[in-house]
Amino acid sequence: MSQFKVETLLDTGTIRVRDVVCSGECRHRSAEECTSATHLVFPYRGVFVRHVGRNDAVAEANQLLSFNRDETYQVSHPVEGGDACLDLVIEEEQLRELVSREQLRSGDILAFRRQRRRIDPRAQALVALLRHGLSRKLAETLEAETLALTLVRRSLGDRTSHEAGASAGRQKLVDRAKLILSSDLSRRWTLAEIAAEVGVSPVYLTQMFQQVEAMPLYRYHLRLRLARALDLLGSYENLTTLGMDLGFSSHSHFSATFKQVYGRTPAEFQRSIRR
Repeated sequence: MSQFKVETLLDTGTIRVRDVVCSGECRHRSAEECTSATHLVFPYRGVFVRHVGRNDAVAEANQLLSFNRDETYQVSHPVEGGDACLDLVIEEEQLRELVSREQLRSGDILAFRRQRRRIDPRAQALVALLRHGLSRKLAETLEAETLALTLVRRSLGDRTSHEAGASAGRQKLVDRAKLILSSDLSRRWTLAEIAAEVGVSPVYLTQMFQQVEAMPLYRYHLRLRLARALDLLGSYENLTTLGMDLGFSSHSHFSATFKQVYGRTPAEFQRSIRR
């Protein structure tokens, strides 16, 4: 039985959107794979690691991953639970209009220089709106195409996304911290616990994480938890339970934090995807 479940949510020729769920049975590196088109992959649940040559990228809900056409890669799942992603393929001429030249390799073939960018909360919300709207058959084609292009534009924008720039050693350290955070989103981690797992001091960990990701580690973890809430809002009836399951101290704490990041309360967002 395949470890993948793939559902095409939209295919207009200009834009194809698929929901890809992987059970994560392959804990170590998979066999080499490649794609016949450039894919923009938005993880919204779980975590995996993508290996391109000697370059590794931790894929979780704060990241956009670029899968270049005909570029070989491998995938591993060091954390149990599998993953789920929204996979977009944009017609190449349209994609070139959305991405700056600085992000692309030189040459005639469209290929991204780096395989990941950190997206902002607005892009995370657009991922959820697009996925919930299409899977529930609430979004009409024109609306869904517009949402998808807005999502890509924001996720590739220099002002609305972040391309980590760091040495391989620092990036590897930060990626190990991300895997630890992703292993249990509801856990109230301490700096000492994470630093001990990574093998550095708490001070060094906070400094390196800030330098690589341009945000504090605690805020990165918070965005992972809230992105999980975006994923689950379609299936939870009791929002107090959802907040508690994600490690928030109370419904008011969950609701206020969610609104601060996404501009609306969990209840308001839930109504928008159930309209």
